[in-house]
Amino acid sequence: MDDAALLEEARRAARAAYAPYSGLAVGAVALARDGRVFAGVNVECASYPLGLCAERAALARAVADGIRPGDVEAVAVTAAPCGGCRQWLVELRVGRVIYPDGGGVAVRFPAELLPGAFEL
Repeated sequence: MDDAALLEEARRAARAAYAPYSGLAVGAVALARDGRVFAGVNVECASYPLGLCAERAALARAVADGIRPGDVEAVAVTAAPCGGCRQWLVELRVGRVIYPDGGGVAVRFPAELLPGAFEL
C-alpha cells in the first residue's frame, strides 16, 4: 500500500473518532511489515489528559495483535503527531510517518520528528 492510500485509510478511520470537545476528528493507520493494517482514532475525554490520540490507538491495537518494535513500516495520520505520539513512533521504531502538511503531504522518519527522544 502506497503513502497516498495509507493517508486515505487514515481519513476514512477519522470518521469513527470521538471528539465532542475539540471537534477535531483524527484517524491513523499503522502498516505492519507483514501487510496488516491497524486503524485508530482519537478518543476525547472530559478529563483532557485521559484522551487518546489516533496514532497511539492504532499502535496499541497493533501491539495487542503481536506487533513489536521495528514491525511497523509506516503510520499515516490525518494531523501532525503530538509530542507524546512522536515518542511512541520513535520507541516502536516505526519506519516512516505520513501526514498532511500545509497543502501537501509530509513523509518523515520518527527521529526527524523527535530529535533527542527519551530512551532507557
